[in-house]
Amino acid sequence: MIGFDHRNKRGQKLQPLDEIAGFKVRPGYYNRNGATAAEAGVSFTIHSFGATGCTLLLFHPQEEEPYAKIRYPESYHIGNTFSIFVFGLHIEEFEYAFQLDGPNDQKKGLLFNPDNVLLDPYAKAVTGQRGWGEHLKAGKDFVYHARVVENNFDWGKSGYLELPFEDLVIYETHVRGFTKDPSSNVYANGTFQGLREKIPYLKDLGINAVELMPIFEFDEMEGSRVVGGERLYNYWGYNTVSFFAPNTSYSSVVEHNHEGDELKNLIYDLKVNGIEVILDVVFNHTAEGNEHGPCFSFKGIDNNIYYMLTPEGFYYNFSGCGNVLNCNHPIVQQFILECLRYWVTEYRVDGFRFDLASILSRDENGAPMSNPPILKAIAYDSILGKTKLIAEAWDAGGMYQVGSFPSWSRWAEWNGRYRDEMRSFLKGDSGMAGTAVTRITGSRDLYDPNYRGKNASVNFLNCHDGFTLYDMYSYNVKHNEKNGWNNTDGDNNGNSWNCGAEGETDQPEIEALRRRMVKNAFATLMCSRGAAMFLAGDEFCNTQFGNNNAYCQDNRISWLDWTRLEKYKEIHDFCRYMIAFRKKYAILRKTTKAAACKLPEISIHNGYPWNGGTDYNSKLIGVMYAGRDEDDVRDEIVFYCVNVYWEMLVEQLPELPSGLEWKVCVNTNCEYADGKDVEAETEFYYKNTLKMPPRTVIILTAEEIQKNSEKNEIPKSIEAGIPV
Repeated sequence: MIGFDHRNKRGQKLQPLDEIAGFKVRPGYYNRNGATAAEAGVSFTIHSFGATGCTLLLFHPQEEEPYAKIRYPESYHIGNTFSIFVFGLHIEEFEYAFQLDGPNDQKKGLLFNPDNVLLDPYAKAVTGQRGWGEHLKAGKDFVYHARVVENNFDWGKSGYLELPFEDLVIYETHVRGFTKDPSSNVYANGTFQGLREKIPYLKDLGINAVELMPIFEFDEMEGSRVVGGERLYNYWGYNTVSFFAPNTSYSSVVEHNHEGDELKNLIYDLKVNGIEVILDVVFNHTAEGNEHGPCFSFKGIDNNIYYMLTPEGFYYNFSGCGNVLNCNHPIVQQFILECLRYWVTEYRVDGFRFDLASILSRDENGAPMSNPPILKAIAYDSILGKTKLIAEAWDAGGMYQVGSFPSWSRWAEWNGRYRDEMRSFLKGDSGMAGTAVTRITGSRDLYDPNYRGKNASVNFLNCHDGFTLYDMYSYNVKHNEKNGWNNTDGDNNGNSWNCGAEGETDQPEIEALRRRMVKNAFATLMCSRGAAMFLAGDEFCNTQFGNNNAYCQDNRISWLDWTRLEKYKEIHDFCRYMIAFRKKYAILRKTTKAAACKLPEISIHNGYPWNGGTDYNSKLIGVMYAGRDEDDVRDEIVFYCVNVYWEMLVEQLPELPSGLEWKVCVNTNCEYADGKDVEAETEFYYKNTLKMPPRTVIILTAEEIQKNSEKNEIPKSIEAGIPV
């Protein structure tokens, strides 16, 4: 009876079993990685295959030396997991880290050192990173502590929008750069709150998804240097320090033990306004770098498991950043899955864009795999079942998988071939017309719907990596001198064209041509099958002054210049119109019900009706979409035509079914204005035969013939849903 009473008492409430360093302790929660707060104290769990011992370090906030070192008893070490529950801890009163004992043999990839202070890989908040551009405490690099986060954010009945993938218009942006410039006119410049203040602008623009460049905790001071008197940083953030923690320098207020609340408020409000959130995640490498880099987390926990190592114990570098995560090792797989689930459940994110995702398809020796376990596990994970998965389907080691990325009909791709080939075609390169038709109509040569589903392609012309849309038509070559590498960094094949003058110019004819080229590109993107993505600021001709690799530029090169919104208001309004136009006509985005008039879903009319042929000199293409609208009320018929030649060409439009006539909706050769009658400024030789001006996109829709009305009146059906 005595034994029964004793066990029953323990079952009622956690009871200490030992006392270490003045703290009452017991075994912790082995199945909960990281720090888990409870009413009586905090559980600390960490796993390591190679460690022989573990010590928990407790620090007073912002102190360098620990006030307590708690050695895990051997009985608290089950399998490869150390777990301890420390009674009496209050989360606001301490920070923590670990020290691990074990063998040190670089050739075997073992880097255990009992003096190293190690950051918990599952830390929900990291200290020492609060002030952007500030070195860590006492000037010491790479000494990180973790903080326990209280998760009591009230999501209410907020759920997931679950927007159809093909309906997405994705806006890629950098949290800091989006509002850091004073011209953004927000209260909290360069923060999650600053972006939140711009939600009305985003909603008015019409986008329905934001893709945030890395917001996991990273160290902007990594590789910091001064070039030409300007301090350069690791500004983009593709050097993750902690995968479960938001970047504290992106918060406008101190959030001790509530880190992430400002980000959650941003996500909540974006969703309320119909905008999904996609995170750019970097699981291909970490900020620990190569053999010359610091050891602050994975290296000191299980270096030979978390990283791909050469037989000599050095680091493979398929990322171009010093190391490569060993993503298909079971332990790393588990870590990545837990991380993704955490951001989906705790932050309610809608999707992920995986940086250099081809690395995730390599085995432990770096060789490509046909069925990578991590990619398959993510594709079939039950919590991630409706999460959007987007791969950057290449890496820095030469693997290029655009069109062949392992998908299980779940993974989409940044369509790099769309970007490269459409850039080439739109600036007038010969031999590209046939390829352009294929890219615009869904890249079925890359993404066969029978094998990849209907939502595999993310079309884009510009992203953070490369020229902005305006710079693409303002510079023939990159101008990365301010990066400090003698202009050797960045892409040398950007398929750009300066329209006659390198950089800024006061020649009105060149500036007019650039505006037209920008409108051509944006209109084409919005009329292409597949999800559409563009770079923040492209809608008002933001410039990086020819820098196509601004990863280190925390200044006016990378910050959006919101004064250009007024200067290029015509471009902004045109982009807003095209987004609404794409939203209005479902046939542009996806297969709909067959048109009642029997026209095919997609047909090609290059110069004259039903001509699908092209040759090396073809510069004019015409694409017609036809189907039933989403309400199944009427046929949708949209005709897209582009002339990329420097002289006028002729496009003969196909005949429409009885009772319909062509109506011009877009003519990039005309200056755009909300509600303007562009048909009045569009020239015809005679009925249905267009004069296509040089370097111009014209878009038409089929509308009912209006009796007793002016032919050039804009039909109300076009105006509906389009901002004016």
